[in-house]
Order: sequence, then structure tokens, then C-alpha cells
Amino acid sequence: MPQSRVKLIITGDDFGYCPRRNRGIVDCFLAGGISSASLLVNGSAAIDAAQLARRYSIPTGLHANLSEGAPVCKALQGSSLLNKGGFFHGKMGIRKVLAKGCLKMSEVKQELTAQVDLFVELIGHVPYHMDGHQHIHVLPEIRHVFAQVLEEYGIPYSRLPIEPELHGCDWIEQHLMQFYLGVEKDSLNSVDVFTSHGIRWPGIYIGLTTMGKHMSVGGIQRAIDRSIAASETKAGLSSGQQSAFSTCSNQGRTISIELMVHPGYPSISPEGGCGEGPDDFSQSWERGHELQVLMDPELQKYYKARNIQLCAFKEL
Repeated sequence: MPQSRVKLIITGDDFGYCPRRNRGIVDCFLAGGISSASLLVNGSAAIDAAQLARRYSIPTGLHANLSEGAPVCKALQGSSLLNKGGFFHGKMGIRKVLAKGCLKMSEVKQELTAQVDLFVELIGHVPYHMDGHQHIHVLPEIRHVFAQVLEEYGIPYSRLPIEPELHGCDWIEQHLMQFYLGVEKDSLNSVDVFTSHGIRWPGIYIGLTTMGKHMSVGGIQRAIDRSIAASETKAGLSSGQQSAFSTCSNQGRTISIELMVHPGYPSISPEGGCGEGPDDFSQSWERGHELQVLMDPELQKYYKARNIQLCAFKEL
């Protein structure tokens, strides 16, 4: 049987969060540690990130944000998207407000549209891909609006955080595992919605089990190896995934993988964030840890030995 060809997108999230995050993402890209970035257009250093993306030709998509900081659309002050302080409801807050039926989808679309428009203004073109900060893009109701916006702007690619490695993973704290399983459930429920709007995504997702302190060179290698092996032995992917991302030829099958990462030099308060200052994760050593792991020469040797091609969404 011919060996499968593997295309790996390594996406550095939260580009634009702070100057130190931006610098880390650029260093990581130049060292071959990432091949793509996702921009927070409401980040305090979004303009700086856009300038760096253009200067270093970093393939960049939009990290749509409805959960942290201030909105891009000023007309939404006092809207259902914001708390009394004028900021988004937070990672868990938006989920609670949504569950109560208190989020207006017309306002969700207004903000997502404003973020795409600002991205185009900053970068100079429509995003190559669009995903969601803290996975808000797969939430009930929001997923439909998100898919509509992508279709209207002709943005072909997104992310579905469905990670087989998550099950049986015993090194993730219980509260995080509960959140991740919720993200997985929301993602599975988004498959048909995204497919109906012509949205595609890599056939394999990795990132929840390798984030922060849980990232290591060996861990990334194992996750990729197991994902490739499972894909090669699987009878077939879902019809939408297979037609878009699993192609066959005389040279073997092409497998696409996205590895979600968060490299950068730790934020130093009060600098950074999306209007409220940097969060704890952004200030922790874990950001720098990811940066060092991703730039480890052993990973570059591994990609070469496994014939893994690092690429961006536009190269799928």
C-alpha cells in the first residue's frame, strides 16, 4: 500500500493579544515551529500583528472573539453580547447566557461581520480561515450564524475541535476535561451545519491534549503518529470530510491535520489582552514552554523523517 502523504497545519492562536505574544509567534514561524496564525482583531496589539504578518508573509486567519474583551462593533454597546462592564461575558459566561436564551443572534452576526471587515482592513485580504477564540464558533445557535458569515465572505476553512486522543487521556485536569468534552459535543453537532454551508476543515484535529504544560516533543509526535495510523486503518471518514480532505492517488492518500498551539513570550500585566488586560494563561510560563517545544530541532527532524509537509490552509 502506498504511504499516505501528510499535510500539517500548525496554527498559532491569539496573534494580536500583546506585543510579546506577537514576537513569540513570529520567532516560532521563522524557526519552522508554526505554519499559520489566527488573529484576534480586538487584541490590544492587533495592528502590530497585522504589520508583522505582512512583513514576514505569515499565512493568517481570523480568531473570531465573542468571549473576551471589548467588541469591534461600537454600535453593540449595551447589547446582549456584553456584561454590565461593557465587555464580553467570558469563556464560561457566554455559554451560560446562551443557555438562558439571552443572546441575540442578530448581534452575534453584527459583531462577527465587523471582525471580518476589520481583518480585511488590517491584513488586506479576506481571512484564509476563521475559527473561534475559546471555541465559541461551534456553540449552539452561534454555529449557524458563524457558518453564514463564512459562506457570505467566501471563507472556505474553519476548525472543528474533535480530537480522538482526548478519550482515555488521563493527564488533563477534571474541570478542563469536562470543558473539552463539551467542546467536542458542540463540534460534532456543527458538522452538518458547516457542511451545508460549504465549509471545510482538516480531517484530523490535535490541540486539546497537547496544550500548555502538557505539550512535549514526544507528545506531539505520538499524537500525530496515532492520528495518521487511525486515519490509514479507518474504513472511511464522514462523506464531507473525505471528499474535502482525504484524496487518493497512485502515490497514496493525502491526510490533513491541524495542530492548534498557543506559543509566545508570557504577557506582562497590564500590557495585553482584548481590553480588560491579560488573562492568567497568557501570563504563565506555559506560553513560553509551547514556544520552546515547537522550535525544538527534534520536531523538524521528525517532520522530515515522516514526510510531513507543513503548510497553511490556503495550501490544502
